[in-house]
Amino acid sequence: METIRLNTGIELPIIGSGTNTFGKENRDYMGKINGDTTEIETAITAGYRHFDTAISYRNESVVASGIAKSGIPRSKFFITSKLPGKPEYTSNEAAVQKGVEESLRTLKTDYIDLFLIHHPWNNPEEITSVWKVLEKYTDKGVLKAIGVSNFNEEQLKHLLDHSRIKPAVNQIESHPGLWNDDIIAYSLENNIVPEAWGPLTRVSPEAKKILTSIGEEYGKTWAQIILRYQLDRGVVVIPKSHNEERQKQNLDLFDFELTEEQKNKIAQL
Repeated sequence: METIRLNTGIELPIIGSGTNTFGKENRDYMGKINGDTTEIETAITAGYRHFDTAISYRNESVVASGIAKSGIPRSKFFITSKLPGKPEYTSNEAAVQKGVEESLRTLKTDYIDLFLIHHPWNNPEEITSVWKVLEKYTDKGVLKAIGVSNFNEEQLKHLLDHSRIKPAVNQIESHPGLWNDDIIAYSLENNIVPEAWGPLTRVSPEAKKILTSIGEEYGKTWAQIILRYQLDRGVVVIPKSHNEERQKQNLDLFDFELTEEQKNKIAQL
């Protein structure tokens, strides 16, 4: 697996697995946690070592169990979790600490590779205060890197202006229905790695037809073309699939290269 070096110096696998419906009844985001680790296990067998979860997903324990069942050392995995932008996790230092400690306990680990503020809220000063607590955990090595999710340029700039440790990652929505070019460019300009959640969602029939046509030249699916395009422009991807074969396909991106003409066509979708 190829990696990218974050501004903290650690290596982030450029393809990870989303998990927000893993280990839940009916594969429903709001479904009851059933503890099923099947998708984690098949992903690990396929070669995934980068998993993205969050306190709000309620399934950090499922990710932890799947990793434990693999028998592969924790050090071989890159785990991301996220702090909700809710008062019970943000109102003061103790609330932030509660969130971090909760994740550590549920993930059954003494460190987290990447910890994100899950989403911004309308209180820049409080966001800065939360960030300062995360910086302390980074100083101690408990959080190896910290970042944000769903921050726009203004929100990211405020944090950059008021932080001691620069965000390592900005995880944002990016797919053919919304490439989000501007915030991706701004993140890259500031040495912050953009990471796409939901990279295979909101693909119109027209877009899928164009992507499938491009894929036929390489023996690749429309989904693989999307993911390759994102990687080519410096965006880490965290596709999610419950299907073992598609999990494998989402990793199989390194034996072809898109032409500039193809990339320009994809950018217009």
